[in-house]
Amino acid sequence: MNLTKQRRDPQAPKGRPTPKRSEAEALRRAAVKPPANRKEAAKRAREARRAELARQREALAGGDERYLPLRDRGPVRRYARDFVDAKWHVAEFFLPLAVAILVMSMVPSLQNVSLLVWLGVIVMIVVDSFVTGFRLRRALRERFPDENRRGAVAYALMRTLQMRRMRLPKPQVARGEAPRR
Repeated sequence: MNLTKQRRDPQAPKGRPTPKRSEAEALRRAAVKPPANRKEAAKRAREARRAELARQREALAGGDERYLPLRDRGPVRRYARDFVDAKWHVAEFFLPLAVAILVMSMVPSLQNVSLLVWLGVIVMIVVDSFVTGFRLRRALRERFPDENRRGAVAYALMRTLQMRRMRLPKPQVARGEAPRR
């Protein structure tokens, strides 16, 4: 029985030539070779940590659930993020308002007004936080009766304090849109 081998272009299937065995073994040995000293071990650990943090940053920007930090993972946290991102909140304007109030307080004739505005902003943030927390707690109880919801409301309220474009993971729902399940 005479079987003839078909000749194919070696570059076609994978776009690069197969490495020689000696080269492949050398690469494998280099990858598993233990560090020579503490300095090299620390360098490898630092590089691995840097790579992990870079992957987490990309996940935070893109919303990839697999690489998110533990505090952001899970359907309950995703729902809490979407619940917050779907609405306007007074707290997300806290920093710009604080700067405006600071500028107002430097003008002698507006100092009393700035104190009243400051008090009004704080009251509005507290009221908005209570209303958001109450609604979110009720929605989480309905949608996730058997899951661990611990810390989800505090997580969501901390997210309201960030300006929308600065939030990580990035918002996945538009304002006015219903939160995803």
